Amino acid sequence: MKPVEVSVLASDPITHAGAVSLLESHPDVRVTDLVPDVLLVMEDHVTEAVLGEIRAAKASHVVLVVEHFRESDLMAALECGVVAILSRRETGGAELVTAVLAAGDGTANLPPRLQGALLAQVQRMRKDVLEPNGLTLSGLAARECDVLRLVAEGFGTEEIAAKLCYSERTVKNVLYGLMTRCGLNNRAHAVAYALRAGAI
Repeated sequence: MKPVEVSVLASDPITHAGAVSLLESHPDVRVTDLVPDVLLVMEDHVTEAVLGEIRAAKASHVVLVVEHFRESDLMAALECGVVAILSRRETGGAELVTAVLAAGDGTANLPPRLQGALLAQVQRMRKDVLEPNGLTLSGLAARECDVLRLVAEGFGTEEIAAKLCYSERTVKNVLYGLMTRCGLNNRAHAVAYALRAGAI
């Protein structure tokens, strides 16, 4: 198994040195200053400056260990690649290494309070942004899902139009609009995209 490459970001030099020492003692972790697999951020608060440093690091996955975390910072943190948020007071060395290794595998780790806040924000986004624009959580319109479901079943344009009571031109326009908006190459690519998004 390839070691997880980790960089440490901490404004306090003692915290930085302690985290580096802890991580270097683990055989499945390699500390690096280059673009890492995981960025470990240890701060008191999430500020715009901290988020800017996280963005600049360009890490695939970020583990955030903070003293105080506001629910209002959750979406901004997730947009920066944060996959784990740990309480600084409640996190020991073993938990820290476990979180870093899990993040390297793409596993998320959010406290239950933040999971609830995330679900509430997703529901608000669905209700206030997506539904008024005719979109689902997958980013596809219900009409696009209907057409793609039939494409996936092997039906041609004429058959899809008949089944959905659309004109052939409408079916083609739905597919063209979706493929253009999402940068998809053909119908097979569109079906694969919808399957990965869980839309069909």
